[in-house]
Amino acid sequence: MRRSCISSCDAGQALVETALVLPILMTLILNCVNLGYFFLVALNLTATPRASAEYSIMGFSAPDADAGVPAVVGAGSATTVAYLAYQDMKGALASYANARVQICSKRLGYNNAGTSTQTATCSTCTSSSDSSCNTTNTYTPSSDPESPTFVLHRVDVTYTFNTLISGTGFNLALLPASLCSGNTCTIHRQISMRAMD
Repeated sequence: MRRSCISSCDAGQALVETALVLPILMTLILNCVNLGYFFLVALNLTATPRASAEYSIMGFSAPDADAGVPAVVGAGSATTVAYLAYQDMKGALASYANARVQICSKRLGYNNAGTSTQTATCSTCTSSSDSSCNTTNTYTPSSDPESPTFVLHRVDVTYTFNTLISGTGFNLALLPASLCSGNTCTIHRQISMRAMD
């Protein structure tokens, strides 16, 4: 008689423990999914400016040959730096068209030409088409320490995306507060590379 009382008294204990632990466990799992996606996007965005800056300097030929330095934008060509940047993101990011790419290149011209504060002129694009590019600077390029002999080519990529799992409880614990607000995160990556003038 005593044995049946113990088993019937403990019958709901496992269910209560599961009900208490399950929300915490699900919050942890869903936060890990969002954090993993955040780092996947950050990793893919890190490669884009580097490849684009290398291409803006070297193009198809030697680094010191101006004929080999590709255009930043131009005639919808698939050989421009802007096109390369968007194609690099296209394979890795679902909504790559949300990215903004700023390219500073000596091919566009110079600011303070011939002085120690010489910088490359910039163009900002919101897609790989020529009509989306203009000469507004979001980020100001630095001058090369050995300017005007060298000039820095700079590529900035800014990408805004939503987390995979929305909900405030799933984004507070692990995502960096400086880059994410609610369900929206913005990542900015840039690289500067030296080109001989």
